[in-house]
Amino acid sequence: MVKRTLALSQLLLLFVALLAGGEETRVLATQDGGQIRYTLRSFAPDAHRLDPAIELAPVDSLQAAKLVTRHLAAGRVEEVSLLSNAPKARFERLRESFAGWSADDFARAFGRYFAPGNRIVGEAAIGHHRLLMWYLGDTDDVTGYFFVEVDGRLLLDDVPSEARTSLRRVLEAHRSGRAQ
Repeated sequence: MVKRTLALSQLLLLFVALLAGGEETRVLATQDGGQIRYTLRSFAPDAHRLDPAIELAPVDSLQAAKLVTRHLAAGRVEEVSLLSNAPKARFERLRESFAGWSADDFARAFGRYFAPGNRIVGEAAIGHHRLLMWYLGDTDDVTGYFFVEVDGRLLLDDVPSEARTSLRRVLEAHRSGRAQ
């Protein structure tokens, strides 16, 4: 009984820390027998809500994702591209992906990210690389924003790397329920 009480109290402390925006180190077992070690940071339940005072130079992945999403909701693909570590490639992909979209299409597709039924699942970090996972209730899916810290700035991570590949595996594990 003492062991069970201790385990429950440890779980309660972890839960309280997570609700308060805590961090924990996690290890994801991969299908090839490897492991991915990452840090998972949690956020308050309403952290996804749009803050009108979003900084133009975000200091964390949550602010960066909100800024990117706000630009996308307004159809400002050029501004989104400038927030990338490969801006020309990002611009071309966005231009191709959203060809023919109206302002209403952008607002509908990306404005919904800030709706009450959504939430931030967490931020996974490996070194200077970040993955912000955003749950969208209307599609029951977790989407991800990949960032990398470059010279003190967080930029959309559009350059292939081992860390980004590992974070993609973390995202897939969260989507499938293997990492909870």
